[in-house]
Amino acid sequence: MRDFVHHHTTPRPVPLAPEILLHTATDITALWESTGRPEPPFWAFPWAGGQALARHLLDHPGTTAGKHVLDLAAGSGLVALAAARTGATTVTANDIDPLAGTAIALNAEANHLTVDIVIADLLDTDPAHDVVLAGDVFYDRDMAARVLPYLLRAHRAGATVLVGDPQRAHRPRDGFHQVGTYHVPVPHDLEGTDHRTTLVWRPH
Repeated sequence: MRDFVHHHTTPRPVPLAPEILLHTATDITALWESTGRPEPPFWAFPWAGGQALARHLLDHPGTTAGKHVLDLAAGSGLVALAAARTGATTVTANDIDPLAGTAIALNAEANHLTVDIVIADLLDTDPAHDVVLAGDVFYDRDMAARVLPYLLRAHRAGATVLVGDPQRAHRPRDGFHQVGTYHVPVPHDLEGTDHRTTLVWRPH
């Protein structure tokens, strides 16, 4: 899988968080077709919600410094890497896609950062971190329906919960307040535009 990721990606600075390098797809369509999956390769791009959330953490390092942090549905691991760069005590990058795990490991190496990688569905477990982060998780009705209860359980358990969201169709309409706004460069092939206004939300 390392060879597959290397073949289809090139390390590049993240547009909104150039402090971080990500193995980024050089040909979106070719990579998607080569995976043979209906969903896009979430691990191969800096998605808008993740970029905004990473920028927010880098600009407000006290949010995660010294904390035990979970990056949920981590994809490339961008948000986890931002948390690690702020000095988090531990960072867990979680996804269900083994290719994401490989990409996260390569991205951590490229940035000389350490993150723990967990490839499993954690959404039915009890949250156990100081900070829970989710970048761009409301793109799909089923995903939103599964992620939201976990985020709210984490919030009720006392965790700081932050969500980066470029105003996706299935985002929650209440129960959250806005803590940041970012104008994020995005791949036109994926988003149909060059920039997305992306919000960082926190439950209240």
